[in-house]
Amino acid sequence: MMGGMSAMPGEREPITSVADFDLSDYAFWARPMRERERAFELLRALPSPAFYAEPEVSFAPRGPGYHALARHADILEASRNPEVFCSGDGGATNIPDMPPEFAEYFGSMINMDDPRHARLRRIVSRAFTPKMIKQFETDVEAAAARIVDDLLDKGPGCDFVTEVAARLPLKIICDMMGIPERDYGFVFDRSNRILGGFDPEYGGGDPATAAEHLLTAGMELDRLVQDLAAYRTEHPTGDLTSALVNANIDGERLTGQELGSFFILLVVAGNETTRNAISYGLRLLTRNPDQRALWLTDVDGHAPGAVEEIVRLASPVNFMRRKVTRDHEMNGTLYRKGEKVVLYYWSANRDESVFTDPLRFDILRTEGPHVGFGGPGPHFCLGAHLARREITVMFRELLRRVPHIEGGSPQRLYSSFINGIKHMRCDF
Repeated sequence: MMGGMSAMPGEREPITSVADFDLSDYAFWARPMRERERAFELLRALPSPAFYAEPEVSFAPRGPGYHALARHADILEASRNPEVFCSGDGGATNIPDMPPEFAEYFGSMINMDDPRHARLRRIVSRAFTPKMIKQFETDVEAAAARIVDDLLDKGPGCDFVTEVAARLPLKIICDMMGIPERDYGFVFDRSNRILGGFDPEYGGGDPATAAEHLLTAGMELDRLVQDLAAYRTEHPTGDLTSALVNANIDGERLTGQELGSFFILLVVAGNETTRNAISYGLRLLTRNPDQRALWLTDVDGHAPGAVEEIVRLASPVNFMRRKVTRDHEMNGTLYRKGEKVVLYYWSANRDESVFTDPLRFDILRTEGPHVGFGGPGPHFCLGAHLARREITVMFRELLRRVPHIEGGSPQRLYSSFINGIKHMRCDF
């Protein structure tokens, strides 16, 4: 969730070769998006993945470096082979290995391998089946309608991210868990701090204290859900927290630590990724009026393709990391035991060998599959059904009631892990 420690960049030379940038230099992730697109285009064209030294961080010793997997084919194959490219040895959400004190709060199933990963996923996945998501549909629709009501009351010029895109996933996740409305702001703030990287707005401006901010936010979210879990053990309701603390599936139940880390994963991933997909979606519609006009001809009929295309181009999670468990050859490259590979989903979703004119927003596109929800295999996004539903319903409400809404220039999150938008003015 955190990367290197370079300062924000000033003027840079244009990128013309792979020697002109370093993915481990945190300043790279603040470059203009067109420069990032050029950099990964160059990486995909290499005969084998580039190798980088790891970023220096205050919370862990410097590791051995990593292969940057930028091509769609490499990411698919690594994802399908979790026994070779594992998530649990040092964590998947960081390039440096996660120290033990971080694992207490962020050691969720996303950072695990089977059989422990399978056990946890088996327990929690029953809340995320299409049938269960269908039960939340009325709640999602009502929440989206209220959000657009409030948007119309506020009028043009407000921040689309905080007033629209962030509100829907935040409410749905908190309602699922039984978190009261009075705590929505608290959850929103702490999830921003966790995924804020070194963004000064979220307390990460000072590299020396960024890790402390991250741990504190994790501890506070853990305390919130532990207090709720203790109450739900004695006073169960129909919420997900009650189901999880009282679940006994084939003799298995979550420990307190497992519940806490799962909750942090759920509120952080469930809020941040959907929020950014909705934000990028408005920006894509603004810059592609022909696609907006096409979507408006059949709002429901074009929604599935439009949502997949939004997720492809938004790619809210830039990467996940894996560690090689044994010597393994993949697509002509030998990976040695103990080496790291970083799966750059954002790059794979722009791979010219898979997607024709990959930077073009095309709601009728049928090429794929994209990896905006992760690659195939055991770590495919557990909440993909819910995310798709939320994005669909939010844009249905916007296109029917505010069909000409536009998003201004986005203020991007300063992070290597999340492809985020912090703020974006909207007009209508």
